[in-house]
Amino acid sequence: MQKETIAIHAGYNKKEGHGSMSVPITQTTAYAFRDSEHAANLFALKELGPIYGRITNPTTDVLEQRFAALEGGAAAICTSSGQAAIFFAIANVAEAGDNILISDKLYGGAVTLLTHTIKRFGIKARVFNSEKVNDLEEQINDKTKAIFFESLSNPQIAIGDIEKIVEIAKKHGVLTICDNTVATAALFNPIKWGVDVVVHSTSKYTNGQGTAIGGIVVEREGLAEFFKENNKRYYHFNEPDESYHGLVYTEVPLPNFCLRIRLALLRDIGATQSPHNSWLLIQTLETLLLRVDKHSDNALEVAKFLQSHPKVKSVNYPGLKDSPYYEKAQKYFKNGKASGLISFEAESFEDARKIIDSTKLFSVVVNIGDSKSLITHPGSTTHSQLSEEELIAAGINPSTIRLSIGLEDPKDLIEDLDQALNK
Repeated sequence: MQKETIAIHAGYNKKEGHGSMSVPITQTTAYAFRDSEHAANLFALKELGPIYGRITNPTTDVLEQRFAALEGGAAAICTSSGQAAIFFAIANVAEAGDNILISDKLYGGAVTLLTHTIKRFGIKARVFNSEKVNDLEEQINDKTKAIFFESLSNPQIAIGDIEKIVEIAKKHGVLTICDNTVATAALFNPIKWGVDVVVHSTSKYTNGQGTAIGGIVVEREGLAEFFKENNKRYYHFNEPDESYHGLVYTEVPLPNFCLRIRLALLRDIGATQSPHNSWLLIQTLETLLLRVDKHSDNALEVAKFLQSHPKVKSVNYPGLKDSPYYEKAQKYFKNGKASGLISFEAESFEDARKIIDSTKLFSVVVNIGDSKSLITHPGSTTHSQLSEEELIAAGINPSTIRLSIGLEDPKDLIEDLDQALNK
């Protein structure tokens, strides 16, 4: 099936149950088993089905199947937020004494999670240049468990050398994890370019309306073989899990990266997505491809306007032909479209604040991907926990403004920005 069809039909058989056209919300904490044997079989994985609301849910299962199909993956698992998805993806492979390699251009929340919070678990993050990738290979050692990067970074709107990152990772047998939140599965499928695991904050473009917090982890086909080939690095996938009856994940005929998250991390940490949010995300996923196409078209028009404005020092948008990321956008993303994020530099910090406060259609919001256009100052909001040195290294200046372009008429958005710039 094509993506447009997958987004509407995958993972749900409307001929089962009551024939509901809308995927039902299974709003329950627990499930009644047929008998004690049925319960035991489910927990032993002899049968598959709902076990407990913290671990499995039929509504969420539809979203997981649908999203995995859309990303070209083997399986997916939903989490309570995008941050939880990132944490689970890393915690699934790394432990105290290990290190991970992270891109120099990441969402601020991911930076603090991966460089500060996870550090307290004994896992060290090392930063590499995602564009040149000239310092990646030299940082890999036998304790490196993952390479983490974004396909389209927030808020720098940068595109790394994805092919080179994957090439180096495969050479050394290291797992790659790509955050595909901004590009979305509508424009880019990292798995098709060799990436092992994909994460999303589904609160953003997948939802598109700012009504549901969620995250998701998607794994590619064949990770069991990868873990077996790299047994020394990922031994815990190949040895009995004492916390689950001695289960060896690579011996189970199921996609095992998400299985281990479900049976170990989701079970113990409980960052579970609510069934209601899963239902909301199923509805909005149906229109994702249409919306991202419009977001991209609108963003290109706004970016061209900003580029021509005398009070704008520079514009970051990969859809612009003179962008340093234009060729990569054409190479990686569907029809060269670059989603709905734009960042630009005002003449000063004071001007940036004035512009933000003077807009009328744009809402001052730190989310992205909504149908409504949003504006924010990353240095004092989403990336405010970063030091001055970290901000500079991440390409964020005091005068940086980030726009999330919505689905309004671009003429109205341009008019709003023009009056704000000229105040």
